[in-house]
Amino acid sequence: MFKNFKMFRRYYNSSAKSIANVLKNKESGDFISVQGWVKSMRKMKENVFFDVSDGCSEKRLQILLNNSLKPTDLTPGSSIIAKGKLSLSPKGDLELNAEEVKVLGECIVSEGYPFAPKKQYNADYIRQYLHLRSRTNKFSSVLRIRDAATFAVHEHLHEQGYINVHTPILTSNDCEGAGEVFTVFPDNKETLKQMSKPNQSKEEAYFNSKVFLSVSGQLHLEALSHGISKVYTFGPTFRAENSRSRLHLSEFYMLETETAFMSDIKQLTDHIENMVVEMTKKILNKYPEDLKKAQDIEVDLSWVNKKFPILTYEEAVDIAKQRDVSFNSEEGFTKEDEMFIVKHCGNIPTFIIDWPKEKKPFYMKECTHDSTKVDALDLLAPNVGEVVGGSLRENSYEKLKENLPSENLEWYLDLRKFGSVPTGGCGLGFERYLQMILGISSIKDVIPFPRWPHNCNL
Repeated sequence: MFKNFKMFRRYYNSSAKSIANVLKNKESGDFISVQGWVKSMRKMKENVFFDVSDGCSEKRLQILLNNSLKPTDLTPGSSIIAKGKLSLSPKGDLELNAEEVKVLGECIVSEGYPFAPKKQYNADYIRQYLHLRSRTNKFSSVLRIRDAATFAVHEHLHEQGYINVHTPILTSNDCEGAGEVFTVFPDNKETLKQMSKPNQSKEEAYFNSKVFLSVSGQLHLEALSHGISKVYTFGPTFRAENSRSRLHLSEFYMLETETAFMSDIKQLTDHIENMVVEMTKKILNKYPEDLKKAQDIEVDLSWVNKKFPILTYEEAVDIAKQRDVSFNSEEGFTKEDEMFIVKHCGNIPTFIIDWPKEKKPFYMKECTHDSTKVDALDLLAPNVGEVVGGSLRENSYEKLKENLPSENLEWYLDLRKFGSVPTGGCGLGFERYLQMILGISSIKDVIPFPRWPHNCNL
């Protein structure tokens, strides 16, 4: 093991190649240097074989080292730098005949390293070690798929002419109006004392009003879409729900888009379907191995080649009653109802449109064919239920003013006074999307550091 930085610099090779690059572009006889973590070891009479991964792909490189050159602190889990010549193994795969191996960081398994080579662990156990779980094969694949999905959606939306904008995390509005918000104020008591005015609460002292962690960037996107017709944002959002279910987090990522000059719900369903299908196809085509390794169960993604069904709210209610004749539409769809509806539609992601007005927020546009309904949608998906919500936005100044829930939203009315246009938008729960394509039961296992009630570790 390197005892100081000077020794490390002596052996560190900035020209070391990624393992994926080596396996793709190098040939037998090439002299190379690689860096990574030892995943498994096999000791033979004269040599030791060990597999190394750098985590940047699912690929591993087998390294062959003579026992006389083996460092005493070389163990599974240790990080190493290896130099040598590539050759072909008896099976015809590239392997590295190492001339030198140095241990960068030893891994003393007996001192509490939680993951033994080739041993399988359940998700609950792995979740106890958030700081180490990227070292597991499955979760490293999940993280790479998460990265691939992020890149795919940016690529797709840019191809469609959308502009990425950063909406604020600190906001003065509760977009959904449900009250499930986190309030933000300084922790420093002296700062609060200095800034507080008479009869002012500590929640209002810093900004002169209550400020929350954002539950959605939608209202800010609407404002921006009145100057840039296609915008989207992708970032963390926060919900103070007292839920520890497999589908809820206190902090999660939302992909939200807003499109000006959109006046028909069919335009919005087409936009969402195209986005979900294209980002999934990009992952299927480019990362099939990671997709397999990350999945909890084998997932049928053949729906990428099928049209998404569209149901009205009444049609969805009729299907839900087939599962449970006592279904109460006043209480809304349960997750079981949602997944039954999807199964009824061939396990293809399914839209529900034409929602009762009282079930949706104030900003959703009243249907022209029925004033009791709004042009809203939910996209339901296998395994998770709702994965996308969206609507056309009410662009009538008079109707909005009548239903505006807060004086803090007077600026929202201005959008309907100065060059107003019809807009439509949606929000995709990124972690639920990952659950959908990976068949992963718990949302806590598709995000690096999950937060939920009574749990905010690290």
